[in-house]
Amino acid sequence: MRRFWLLFSQTVTIAVALYFVVATLKPEWLGRASRASLGGSAVALLEGASNSANGSAIPAPGSLAAAAKKASAAVVSINTSQARQANARVSDPWFRFFFGDQLPSGKNQSEQQEQMGLGSGVIVSSDGYILTNNHVVEGADEIEVILNDSRRTNAKVIGTDPESDLAVLKINLDKLPVIVLGNSDNALVGDTVLAIGNPFGVGQTVTSGIISALGRNHLGINTFENFIQTDAAINPGNSGGALVDVNGNLLGINTAIYSRSGGSLGIGFAIPVSLAKQVLQDIVRDGSVTRAWIGIEPQNLTPEIAEALKIKPTEGANDAAGVIITGVMQGGPADKAGLKAGDILVSVANKRVGNTVQAIAAIAGQKPSIPMTIQVLRNGKTINLTVTPGTRPKPKRRP
Repeated sequence: MRRFWLLFSQTVTIAVALYFVVATLKPEWLGRASRASLGGSAVALLEGASNSANGSAIPAPGSLAAAAKKASAAVVSINTSQARQANARVSDPWFRFFFGDQLPSGKNQSEQQEQMGLGSGVIVSSDGYILTNNHVVEGADEIEVILNDSRRTNAKVIGTDPESDLAVLKINLDKLPVIVLGNSDNALVGDTVLAIGNPFGVGQTVTSGIISALGRNHLGINTFENFIQTDAAINPGNSGGALVDVNGNLLGINTAIYSRSGGSLGIGFAIPVSLAKQVLQDIVRDGSVTRAWIGIEPQNLTPEIAEALKIKPTEGANDAAGVIITGVMQGGPADKAGLKAGDILVSVANKRVGNTVQAIAAIAGQKPSIPMTIQVLRNGKTINLTVTPGTRPKPKRRP
């Protein structure tokens, strides 16, 4: 009996030794059995580590990595250069006697004759059209676009719209990534958003936040203001970049920040994609944006003035009781249609207006030379007038 147990123990020892030798030198001989012996959780852990090592990390729950990856490919960096006019005093013999070839600032003439600019843009079509801010490319002599895949090329300005601070560029490259246009009209305060651009020239950067307000106006930034406000960090260089939703779809073009220091203070503004789309279509089709104009001077009708004039506030008004026409251009479309100073503007083309921003936008959104109905309140009576708008004059270029 003792001999039997001795033989049994020797056999088990040899078998275990063989198993460990094979498991170490030839684990594939053990097949699926070795994987099963590790347990499901251990196998999953090892597979996850392997995938991570191969560059295919699995996003954490709630991650916005997919949205960022989808949109980032279509966001570009924009470098601009603008030649300054030579200082007229440089050719003055007395000036050269005192300063030589140096300007008073300590920089030579060639260094001061070129200004560099930095911004961002968004590729919106496979044909190479790019949306950006007008102030990013305004006055630029050369524009270089740098794609997220490191390709570089010069861009041509197709058209600009200073009143909305938008511009359309064109590049000629193959296999361009294109962003998906979202629906800014469905955006809600509290929605999560991402801001993508090239702040301070450090390279493409993605920041996150929420929509903190909608319909921001009266900021004095543009003529037509209907901004999406966000607390996603936006800094210099982000101008013209993308504000996207959690699906990576474009909601707006980042255009301005509220800041006393030049850095982000948590209040940034983006032009809604609904407006950007209209400007894009007009510029691509006609080379410029054409808006309607009727020749009136509108002013917000404050609750105090409305009360004094015994006027009921306009339905849908927010920060004003309505819009009062304080002036009518002689011989203009409004004058010809019979509008008078003192009329209370109620609606434009059947769209009610509650303040001057809404009134100007409603009029400008119509087509010149096509008659439209304007409803006003005069002496307590509602009057409908047919106005044939003209073309809105182009704004003067910034000095």
